[in-house]
Formats: sequence, C-alpha cells, structure tokens
Amino acid sequence: MEDGFHLRITPCNKEPVRNQGDFVLYWMTACRRSRFNFGLQMAVERAVELKKPLVILEALRCDYQWANERFHRFIIEGMADNQAAFEDRGVCYCPFLEKEKGQGKGLIAAFSEKAAVVVTDDYPAFFLPKMVASACGRISTACEKADSNGILPMRAADRAFPTAYSFRRFLQKTLPLFLKSFPREDPLDVKGLVRSASVPESLFKKWPRADISGIIRSKDALAGFPIGHRVAPAGIKGGEKEAGRRLRRFVEEGLDHYKERRNEPELQATSGLSPYLHFGHISPHEIFLQVMQREEWYFDRLASRANGAKDGWWGMSEGAEAFLDQSYPRSAHW
Repeated sequence: MEDGFHLRITPCNKEPVRNQGDFVLYWMTACRRSRFNFGLQMAVERAVELKKPLVILEALRCDYQWANERFHRFIIEGMADNQAAFEDRGVCYCPFLEKEKGQGKGLIAAFSEKAAVVVTDDYPAFFLPKMVASACGRISTACEKADSNGILPMRAADRAFPTAYSFRRFLQKTLPLFLKSFPREDPLDVKGLVRSASVPESLFKKWPRADISGIIRSKDALAGFPIGHRVAPAGIKGGEKEAGRRLRRFVEEGLDHYKERRNEPELQATSGLSPYLHFGHISPHEIFLQVMQREEWYFDRLASRANGAKDGWWGMSEGAEAFLDQSYPRSAHW
C-alpha cells in the first residue's frame, strides 16, 4: 500500500479474520464506482492475501431521508455502470434494491457469514456511519472501512479547525504528503486474485439480484417503490461513465475559461461534477489527475514553490489554479 494508507483504514469491530470463509466481501456503500476506489482496492488486496475470490455487494434501501425517484434513478444508473464494469472480471457483483421497507434487514449479516473479511466504505455523513456501525457490530468476522472521500485522508488532521483560514494553512502544509498516494485506476487489474467468485443461491432467494437493466430501460420501473414520486428523475444521467465524460469535457473545453466564467450561471462554466462526487460515482483523485495531465504538471513544482517561486501554489494555468483553489479546501471531504 502507498504511504499514508494506514490513515484511510479503520477497523469496524474486533472480530478476527475467518480464514475458512468462502470469499472476501466488499460492501459498497458510498464509493459507488469501479475505479480509483480505495475501498475496492483494499478488498482486492485482502482477497489476494487470503487467496479468496471477491464478492461485491451494492445495495440501495428505500427509506433513506429524501428518498425519491430522482436520487434512486441516479444511483441505479451508477449500479448499471458497475455491473458492466465488473462483468467478466471474475468477481461476483450483487446489486440489491429494497422494494419495501426493511426488506434488506439481515442482508449484510447473511453475506458476512460466508465471508473471510468484510471491507466497506468510510463516509462521515448522512445515515451511513450509523448504518455501518450497526451492521458491523453484528458481524462475526473482521470488518474494515476505507476512506476514499478525498485526497487528504479524513484522519490526517489531529484537531478541529475553528476557521477556514487555519484549515487552509494546515492543508497547504499537509496535502503534498498525500498527493502521490493515489488509488489504482483499476483495482481489479492485479495478479493473484482468485477469479471464481460465487454466492450461495439461498441468499438470492431472500435478497434477489436486482434487474438493473430492466429498471434502466423502463420509465415507470420505480413507480412501485415506496419512495417519493413527486421529484422526478433529472435530466442528467448517473454513473461513472457519464461522470468521466463530463470531466473530460470540462478539462478540455471549460478549464481555460473557468476563472472568468465560474460566477456566471447562464454560461454553465462549472464542471457539473458535484452530484457524481456526492454519490461516489467519481473520485477526487481522478479529477485531480486529469487536471494534472492537462496542465502537464509535476510534483516537483511543489518544491519550487517552497523555494520561493512566484508562479502560484500549483504552478498551473489561471483556469486550473482557480478550479483547484475552489475545490482544494473541500478535497479533504469530497
């Protein structure tokens, strides 16, 4: 693992690894993507280490706060991308959609009974911390969570900062230590992964695999779900494929003009990536990497700045520097 990765991994319980388990389970909760994902990468490394196949479980409950057709469809479109990305990769991808409140009760515990170790996402907000703590407290095998929220690990700071200025000063000093600690673009592209994952059919009888493609094809597929139906799906598509397309377009066409146009809503000059970051369909690392490549930027520019160079903290174009300056303080918890 890369330097500083220990700050991204937190045990969720005190249970030992169950060596007789059939597989390693990655419970995807916040980082709903197949690329640049520390959680998935950690699960893959555990699977290689234990010589076990990998099972990926992505579930969507129906009773989260503000549950509605817009959010549901956006997330499900991301699940469709994941299903396609994991197909023929030797892992078992299990998408599950609750169709009534409480249908998913016992799901994680049942899957974990067959697992050697469980890896999930470490996310600090919404209902996810409570959900993960509750589920992992009932798991009888080792469970770990991985922080893939931002370039700066959440636990890199040893105190709360009373002002944005004080946090910014801390970030300027600390962030360079983590700029080279990127997750792998394709976590499954490794040697030694046992590529024969399967799940007992008895689990699917109670928690059947969702028909993701059928839901995507139908405009009325969500009508029977117990969620809000007054908020219709938005005009933007969810998923990491669309997120990647929007990122490439922004970097190629919008970055140069970002500084002067960002405050003009009618020009639509921003990246449009906020919902994709929010639902975990794209990584802050991937965004930063593409900006770096576009700008032909290298890490040695940090050293030149420290030695008194006057070309700005990042040493990039004005558009790129303005974009990163806007995103930079938030990158700790993207």
